[in-house]
Amino acid sequence: MTVPFLELKDSYRELQENLDAAYRRVMESGRYILGEEVQAFEEEFANYCGVEHCIGVGNGLEALHLILRGYDIGLGDEVVVPANTYVATWLAVSYAGATPVPVEPDPRTYNIDPTRIPQALTRKTKAILSVYLYGQPTDVDSIRALARQHGLRVIEDLAQAHGAKYKDKTAGGLGDAAGFSFYPTKNLGAFGDAGAVTTNDDELAQRVRMLRNYGSRVKNENEIKGFNSRLDPLQAAFLRVKLKRLDVWNERRRTLAKEYIRELANIPDLILPHVLEWSDSNWHLFVVRHPRRDMLQRHLRDTQIETMIHYPVPPHLSEAYAGQGWKLGDFPITERIANTALSLPMNPHLAAKSVQEVIDAIHSFT
Repeated sequence: MTVPFLELKDSYRELQENLDAAYRRVMESGRYILGEEVQAFEEEFANYCGVEHCIGVGNGLEALHLILRGYDIGLGDEVVVPANTYVATWLAVSYAGATPVPVEPDPRTYNIDPTRIPQALTRKTKAILSVYLYGQPTDVDSIRALARQHGLRVIEDLAQAHGAKYKDKTAGGLGDAAGFSFYPTKNLGAFGDAGAVTTNDDELAQRVRMLRNYGSRVKNENEIKGFNSRLDPLQAAFLRVKLKRLDVWNERRRTLAKEYIRELANIPDLILPHVLEWSDSNWHLFVVRHPRRDMLQRHLRDTQIETMIHYPVPPHLSEAYAGQGWKLGDFPITERIANTALSLPMNPHLAAKSVQEVIDAIHSFT
């Protein structure tokens, strides 16, 4: 492709000297599980998010899973989730033994619609798990108000939201706890799987630290039934290097998003992202919608422009949840988004020339 959707090697090329130094530092340390490198990243990322605690774990799914376990949410409990999200959000709830209860999104932002949450609540509901989809914050205040009214936890899936802001507050400490993914494609991505939990809840932090390490604070003393989900020191070292560039990279994404929005405005049938006044997206993805999405994607592919679809199959229609009784038409807003959404190339290393090629190609689509 002349314009690839994402070239992961670009971040390595930019930071090669520092990343190579981080690799050597870890290899020479002789400490390859947890240790000082992980602790340093946890402290730095907690400070970046403005929270008391960061606990490095194996990946983003396990971050959410361990939060739920840490709050003793499990069998017989229900957790409100977005209908419109990647399946990992739902899987975290299922792995904890609880039941995901989907709620339709706001069609403007694609995030969970707080006005629809009350009708999904029952006496079994224990938490609201919201997602900052594509990097745009949810309506945090409305969700927290609902949670306080009903005595619920607010857990945030921030797998796509590194550095995003809600009313000038950095994502990571706006709910009771948040789960991050550092999958390589993320705004802050490792060179393998990695994740973290952030929170201001001292008790939860202590419990998640035990849960990630076999239920142990002290070697061979297992206080609870835990798991093996520890952030790798090598990935922690790489993330420390990249964290220093995150704000710069996010600003570059914001510049590209403004260019897309300005140059693609008023094209018939093309729906551009809608950003609310209190939201400062990190533009993890730039998602447009079009009723002839598949034809538009083919047109762009024919002009050597790579795009992606996030996500073609909503969780309620996936085979993984086929036994839950959901069917086509149960969540029409979510299904409409799945059938029309198209992600355009968006990353901080995207050249201005490439952005213009994407814009020109979309204008030439009829």
